Amino acid sequence: MATEKLQVNIGGMSCSFCTETIRKALSRMDGVAEVHVSLSHEETLIRYDPDKRTPSELRDTLRSLGYTIRDPDKVSAFEEQAEELRTERQRLILAGVFTAISGLLMLMMWLKLVPQNILQPIMTVVMPLLAVATVFGPGLYILKMAYHSLRRGILNQHVLLELGAFAGLIGGTLGLGGRFLEVTALQFPAADFFAVATFIATYHILSGYTSLLVRTRASQAVRKLLDLQPATARVIQQGEEVEVPIEQVQPGDQVRVRPGERIPVDGVVIEGASDVDESIVTGESMPVGKEIGSEVIGGSINHTGSLLVTVSHVGEESFLQQVAHYIEEARAMKPGIMQLVDLALKYYVPAVLAFGIAGFLIWTLGAWAVTGQPDVSRAIFATLAVFVLGYPCALGMATPLAMIRGGGEAAQKGILMRSGEAFQVLKDIQKMVFDKTGTLTQGKPQVVDIVPVGGYDARELLRLGAGAEALSEHPLAQAIVQRAQQEGLTLPTIDDFQATPGKGVQAALEGKIIRVGSLRLLDEAGVDIGMAQDQATALEAGGKTVVGVAAERNLVGLIALADTLKPDAKVAISQLKEAGIESVMMTGDNWRTAETIATELGIDAVLAEVLPDEKAAQVRQLQQGGVRVAMVGDGINDAPALMQADIGIAIGTGTDIAIESSDIVLIGERLTAVIDAYHIGRTSYRKTVQNLMLAFAFNGIGVPAATTGLVHPAWAMLAMIASVSAVLTNSFAGRLLPSAPLTFKPLEGVPFNTTRASQTTKGEAQ
Repeated sequence: MATEKLQVNIGGMSCSFCTETIRKALSRMDGVAEVHVSLSHEETLIRYDPDKRTPSELRDTLRSLGYTIRDPDKVSAFEEQAEELRTERQRLILAGVFTAISGLLMLMMWLKLVPQNILQPIMTVVMPLLAVATVFGPGLYILKMAYHSLRRGILNQHVLLELGAFAGLIGGTLGLGGRFLEVTALQFPAADFFAVATFIATYHILSGYTSLLVRTRASQAVRKLLDLQPATARVIQQGEEVEVPIEQVQPGDQVRVRPGERIPVDGVVIEGASDVDESIVTGESMPVGKEIGSEVIGGSINHTGSLLVTVSHVGEESFLQQVAHYIEEARAMKPGIMQLVDLALKYYVPAVLAFGIAGFLIWTLGAWAVTGQPDVSRAIFATLAVFVLGYPCALGMATPLAMIRGGGEAAQKGILMRSGEAFQVLKDIQKMVFDKTGTLTQGKPQVVDIVPVGGYDARELLRLGAGAEALSEHPLAQAIVQRAQQEGLTLPTIDDFQATPGKGVQAALEGKIIRVGSLRLLDEAGVDIGMAQDQATALEAGGKTVVGVAAERNLVGLIALADTLKPDAKVAISQLKEAGIESVMMTGDNWRTAETIATELGIDAVLAEVLPDEKAAQVRQLQQGGVRVAMVGDGINDAPALMQADIGIAIGTGTDIAIESSDIVLIGERLTAVIDAYHIGRTSYRKTVQNLMLAFAFNGIGVPAATTGLVHPAWAMLAMIASVSAVLTNSFAGRLLPSAPLTFKPLEGVPFNTTRASQTTKGEAQ
């Protein structure tokens, strides 16, 4: 059947249960073929039969589940996310004020700071008002989420909170009623019950805000990507260049692109020749020669010559728009994970309900069976006490605090952890996929071989080659000049200079015509290149770019250039192997170059000649069967794959789009930081497990004890304080006191550069 795709931004998602609920509800609809849901990005991607379902029906189903539909406009979606965070903050402030007042009154009562005949009437009125105001005011959204969860048969933290909150409200109300009606059996500690309802509701709001703050990062990836496209273009109209907004450019228009400018549209060259930086497409740093009939991509950079381009694609069909689409689709199709907290709640919430029911039955049917008289008062008190003590107040802080600790350790090693998934999934990574250019390699050409012929020596060959290239802006020319400067060579003065885009340069030096460029250029100039042809072929077979240098019509020699490996690349791959993680190299470069580099590094699996739209699909294929995959990259063309991978790791000196699409950012260029991140992730996960055990420990004792009907609700507040203190201590033990910063010793020659290249310089060349 012919299917269509619908991508929806969803508001109101809070846990792994939400992703499963949405997936199941949509999958059960007739005509829906496939559903992918992303909790971290709050999106769903639906593939459906348009003959059986409409987008409106699919959106209405999501609304009926209790979720909101965000504006599809990306800018509006970012603003809505920011507004949600502001709303949560306001809720927390209001609930915090109510809790502070409640806590102050309780403190005065316990410490008898105010005569009871004065304090008691105040608390009788104020405490229930504070509890009701908190639960039905800033906490109303929790009640709504709990209702929708129960309606769908889901028991999560919202349901658990409302059990405790309503137990507090009911217990307090019964206590007040028992006092006023003088019913001894119902004289529960009203103030304590109301205080617990206020406290746990506020703490849940605090936990929700903390988790939202950690999870939400108003990613500007798509907006920044589309900003790479120039806002205007020079369109030829009636023989003149007219600058018009890019939105007004139509297919078939002719657009002029000058040297140094970013190409504004996708199209075909109909006039001129130039070298174009197409790293935006392939990720490769070597410029590509363009001449009449060549295709150019919007967003790439024109280096040397002037080009006249006929527009072929605009709007949604343009390359940058397509990459934006790939990023969005990969984000929605990213494999979901059941958060550890939600996994624990899956069993804990039913257990609390079971103990509550057990407490009631013990003191009704059980007491009747033993004594012949049910103790209804104790049964009610026991049930309410179980629900009050059942809410683990430290639960919401267990994961964020472990993340904060792990994030601090990572930051000291030049690693920025940007998502909760990074801490939970890193321990399970089985394959690590590396982009080549700018990730495993330096990302720019360097001279690697100097092969003189015809009696010339290497220094003279380099001096003449660099002298002729001194005025060229081509990356290969700059690499040759830089090598000559490193060798301390004095370059001759240029008397005349001429560049041929896509081929090379010609210059008058010391009374001689020096030509530097492709062997084809030298051959066309009458230079005999036969003596070096075999050597050039051998160098090219090793993935190197070969440049010939000729004086007049005599071949002086060959200069081979290549993108060299980063100093610690081989060590990083070796360390991953020791950790049991398979390394895979994925690149847009040709197979010959890719396999040469992979062999040198010890990488067994290679994926070459992969385009941006294929990278995410390749990662998705590696993930089949539940395999956890991490992706390391730095360029625009890596962004969809970084988003698709279970964990995306961006090189900090790369493009903003790659960074925004990742879960982890390596601040410098140190590749061994990848294995450091892996070990920090494993440690943080263990710390999270410990925190959850501590958070549940107090409740694990308190809940069974509450079934006796002897546990005072004030113990719930004491358990809250104790559990939170235990989690804090466990998370930051050894870090609360000042200590020497965590340091590491980089490998010799490995730069630890904390500066990130701007998006218009090095970032674009990756």
